[in-house]
Amino acid sequence: MSTVSEYFGSMVFDDKVMRSMLSSDEYRSMCKTINQGDPLNPEIANAVAQAMKNWAVSKGATHFTHWFQPLNGVTAEKHDSFIQASPDGGVIMDFSGKELIKGEPDASSFPSGGLRATFEARGYTAWDPTSYAFIKGRTLCIPTAFCSYSGETMDEKTSLLRSMDALNRQAIRVLHILGNDSVKRVQAVAGAEQEYFLVPHDLYEQRPDLRFTGRTLFGVMPPKGQELDDHYFGPIKPEITSLIFLR
Repeated sequence: MSTVSEYFGSMVFDDKVMRSMLSSDEYRSMCKTINQGDPLNPEIANAVAQAMKNWAVSKGATHFTHWFQPLNGVTAEKHDSFIQASPDGGVIMDFSGKELIKGEPDASSFPSGGLRATFEARGYTAWDPTSYAFIKGRTLCIPTAFCSYSGETMDEKTSLLRSMDALNRQAIRVLHILGNDSVKRVQAVAGAEQEYFLVPHDLYEQRPDLRFTGRTLFGVMPPKGQELDDHYFGPIKPEITSLIFLR
């Protein structure tokens, strides 16, 4: 793969891959689960698990993990192998819908104020089909939510999914009040934005905060408050254009 279009997203089990590896009925059922929030059929989960495993193995993956975001500022993973022992003494590559849908991380390490009763830990990861699975290294990473047996949120994603569901319900309610009864689901979309701030080298050398910490620690108020007229809605300055072309 030499062009961007060939390698971009090549390690993601996205809609295009899913459509090519599932039957038309399985794909339509999965789309209803993702786009409309329909319950996931266990038979469809098994089909998706097999397709996901076959795709991941073809990309060199040997393990899978439920990938989640506990409340500690970093991501967490519990790895398992696709390899299962066969009766003839060999191995087979297997991955079931049950393993795809739910995992049980080592929640026994949570402090409980007493003895570590592992059978009462009850911390589970649940597959989020609205997020694409991807391969990192030789591991298939399956985005999941992390919650307790009784439903308490123990990660950052569960709250996000619940807020998206609440926005969906209220948006549909308002649209129906306005007379648009054809809308069945409203999806909230949020994206990250990355900004670059260019500082001339001579001015950079005069700023100890930039030189020592790499960030602004002191300065003056921006011109014209926060109307943004001086940079967002102005022409691109020649020194910025020259820097872009130098790249």
